[in-house]
Amino acid sequence: MLPTSSSPKPTNPIRVAVVEDDLACRTSLVTALNDAEDMHLVWAVATRTEGLAAVSTRDATPPDVLLVDLGLPDGSGLDVIAAARVRWPNVASMVSTIFGDESNVLRAIEAGALGYLLKDVPAQGVVEEVRHLYAGGSPISPMVARKLLVEKRVPAGTVQESDSLLSARETEVLRLVARGHTLDEVAHALGVSRHTVRSFIRRMYAKLQVKTRAQAVHAGVRQGLLDGPA
Repeated sequence: MLPTSSSPKPTNPIRVAVVEDDLACRTSLVTALNDAEDMHLVWAVATRTEGLAAVSTRDATPPDVLLVDLGLPDGSGLDVIAAARVRWPNVASMVSTIFGDESNVLRAIEAGALGYLLKDVPAQGVVEEVRHLYAGGSPISPMVARKLLVEKRVPAGTVQESDSLLSARETEVLRLVARGHTLDEVAHALGVSRHTVRSFIRRMYAKLQVKTRAQAVHAGVRQGLLDGPA
């Protein structure tokens, strides 16, 4: 585990934890986080085992943001994200990986990730995305978003979900929410957890640039994702 910085930080800095096996990448992230006046690195580890141990440590400081690589030498980083979500329900997890395919993205969201970055983002850019995530956003690398939209493309003459950048799953959540279903009802209908539904809603709101259900429904109707007001 890499040491954290001893430099003075603001009273309430953004607490960040890192799980990254690539030494150069981990070192760059640690340096960038330690240099950021509004960040506090609580721990940085290299493997799934170390990540799970850090999460389960009895007196561990809960991070506000957890940055996790998926392809770790001893397993998937998704296990760390899932464990952190159970231990700290309010933690905001973000993936940083070389894998940009739909399957990995959806699995990360199911595990509880609220952001998904490819490793072409420099360390300083990741720090900015940490701020974005902490502020309530759902960062996603443009190449990942574009690939998902291309894979979800529908025939010409029909309404395309890509008009709003919503994924098929997010559109499904929007339609259920528009009908007045509660989070628990949506979770049951989709066969996912309440936390996952909240993650979808958070991403949906960010993409539609809205803050309330009513605004989301209005945007959905305007973009042709919904038949009419709920």
